[in-house]
Amino acid sequence: MLSMREVEKLFRVTPGTRLRLKDHETDWSGDEDLRRLTSDELRETAKTFIVRNLAELADAQERLFANDVYSVLVVLQAMDAAGKDGMVKHVMSGLNPQGCQVFSFKRPSEDDLDHNFLWRYTRALPERGRIGIFNRSYYEETLIVRVHPDVLERQRLPAGKRGKDFWQRRYDDINAFEQHLTNNGTLVLKFFLHISKKEQRKRFLERLDNPAKHWKFNVADLHERAYWDDYRAAYEDTITQTSTEVAPWWVIPADNKWVSRALVAAILGKGIKGLGLQPPTLSDAQLAMLGEARTQLLTESSGKSARRRG
Repeated sequence: MLSMREVEKLFRVTPGTRLRLKDHETDWSGDEDLRRLTSDELRETAKTFIVRNLAELADAQERLFANDVYSVLVVLQAMDAAGKDGMVKHVMSGLNPQGCQVFSFKRPSEDDLDHNFLWRYTRALPERGRIGIFNRSYYEETLIVRVHPDVLERQRLPAGKRGKDFWQRRYDDINAFEQHLTNNGTLVLKFFLHISKKEQRKRFLERLDNPAKHWKFNVADLHERAYWDDYRAAYEDTITQTSTEVAPWWVIPADNKWVSRALVAAILGKGIKGLGLQPPTLSDAQLAMLGEARTQLLTESSGKSARRRG
């Protein structure tokens, strides 16, 4: 795999720059050595990397939990069929379930609509020591809500224009929200899984042609496909305006599922390691208590041995 410096150069959206999705490959399959591999060989190479990385990620998660200072929020955004569910399944499979939580946000409830647009997401944030994954997120509030104005109208907002200034205020609110999270110990990692329209069509057809995958197909996804260009424009604006130094976006090529999974695994592992967490150190009083506990256990064991000899 690439070095993290190369990964950052290729996939991290530099804050303050304009994102153009056409400049990012959806079918990127690695450096020159990786491109020589067959599809099966590439998949196996990526699988091996993920398995190896999971061991390191599990260790990082344990330190995250033990320190109880930081939390991690992973944001997954994508067009339909880009592989968000598979990403959660394969990249997070080696984590301790007690320290990881996943939320998939659907249509907002009446209670949600009675609050500000960030409210329901705030309630699902990971606590200290835990990793939280948002399968879709508050970014839907500048994506689907922008593509479908009728969705915005259901939010019961004060009257006013819904033009450029309105969306800029939402971007500013999100940036302030993520700055607040960062200030309070949450590492925010945001991934856009970048799939081509051709690959999406292929995956939709696979779901329709395979009875075992029929449950994955949603007619609504086909309806949303008709808004492909509108969504791309909304993503470009959103990512451009909300890729910040504290919470940059990563545009991950998603036509090859295993390549995208390997990249996200590497970035997630590097991000948690970057927190510099070490096993917690104990005070002298705590160490003394452990010593007493050890002595008690050893004494208990010696007593039982003596009784058996008697």
